[in-house]
Amino acid sequence: MGKSLHPKVKEFKGFVKKHPKIVRDVRNGDANWQDLFEDWYLLGEDDTKWDKYRDQVTKETTATNQVSKNGWMDQVGEMVKKMDANQLQQHINSLSEALGAVQGVLSQFQSNNNRGSKTATKTETPSKPSHPFSFRKD
Repeated sequence: MGKSLHPKVKEFKGFVKKHPKIVRDVRNGDANWQDLFEDWYLLGEDDTKWDKYRDQVTKETTATNQVSKNGWMDQVGEMVKKMDANQLQQHINSLSEALGAVQGVLSQFQSNNNRGSKTATKTETPSKPSHPFSFRKD
């Protein structure tokens, strides 16, 4: 007749396994499990209270999580700063070609639909460049 633990207690046990310094403090008498669990439950894993138990790798992961909370535009900006200009040009050209291909497929479907319907009127579309974005190499 094994009783299963509450899901939050299981999560806390996983948190303690990631931070073995917590066990050391409890064994030394510097903390007790009840207080630690209550703090973890109320404050969460990312609170600064747990900094003294984190090792350097965990601190870097937390810092990365904070950066991700700033928004995806900041992340894109950082990626662009780190990216080589030639690579960026190559990616933009690839994207431009892909968009051109999608536009070509869509225009074929539109022209097929116009031919198939008897009431469709022929409309002229101005000629478009083969690539929607025109970038030149410096």
